[in-house]
Amino acid sequence: MQELILPRCDDMHVHLRDGQALSRTVVDSSAWCARALVMPNLSPAVDSLEALAGYRERILAACPDGRDFIPLMTLYCSDNLTARMIYQAKAQGVVAVKWYPQGVTTNSAQGVAAVEGLYPVLEAMQEVGLLFLIHGEVSDPAVDIFDRESVFLDRVLIPMRRRFPALKMVLEHITTTDAAHYVLSEKENLAATITPQHLLFTRNQLLVGGVKPHYYCLPILKTETDRQALIEAATSGDPRFFLGTDSAPHSRSDKESACGCAGCYSALHAPALYAAVFDRAGALDKLEDFACRFGARYYGLSQNGGTIVLRRETNVIPAELPYGGADVVPLMAGHAWPWRLV
Repeated sequence: MQELILPRCDDMHVHLRDGQALSRTVVDSSAWCARALVMPNLSPAVDSLEALAGYRERILAACPDGRDFIPLMTLYCSDNLTARMIYQAKAQGVVAVKWYPQGVTTNSAQGVAAVEGLYPVLEAMQEVGLLFLIHGEVSDPAVDIFDRESVFLDRVLIPMRRRFPALKMVLEHITTTDAAHYVLSEKENLAATITPQHLLFTRNQLLVGGVKPHYYCLPILKTETDRQALIEAATSGDPRFFLGTDSAPHSRSDKESACGCAGCYSALHAPALYAAVFDRAGALDKLEDFACRFGARYYGLSQNGGTIVLRRETNVIPAELPYGGADVVPLMAGHAWPWRLV
């Protein structure tokens, strides 16, 4: 197969940032996405309906004229969130609430630290059918960074699922064998997104031969065994796994610093990255469901119209891209890639 024609995709986890950055991120994502689930961890966080409405307007203003693109908006789960806001959010078309346990990643300082404080909000979400999106890591300094996802499953997610069995949840950007197997073990109301970087790389790419900051993301890259488990899940045709890039740009100077920021920028070329993974696994026929159908189905959305074209041909990924008055380095910058988004 030399060319693959897909419906326009859904990116069920993307960081568009704000301000000048939108002229990069919205243009790149909307080139292949009809819808993108927008993360709310700005600074300050998008934890009110007023902030959410303003952010949505800025995203749409950055979209090129004539391009059909729907930002699916999420509320940040902070201490400001109440059950009353959940009912209002549902009425205003908000699709989900995103929980960053305090201290786990970029702009998570406003996150709710203890899950027990969320119970009234979760009860309202379960009642109205608002999805709960979870960055599944503990921030306990006693837990090794490579174990934080697995520990989260045991300490937090499993007990929470028992208490709220009808609450539809998404375990975001899973990185471990444990997470993939746990999702498979559950019968309903749990799904997971998988990023291109966690399908392509391990912590060896990040650390061997020197620290490479443009592979640094959170949750951090794991082992080859974990990577293979994620590939098996993504290419299995199981509808509980779907595309979520977690594309998260930072300027080159913020990445290449003494305290480099976490995040990989893949919005420019994510379909080509995923295509290479599915191609190597002999599962190109499964990519359309993973990228275009399963996420929409889980969120109760219709399938997108329009198409994109992926072509099997060498494509050199740009070394850097303009980004809000600075530069951003895309994932696999400068590398020749075997697939190209036409």
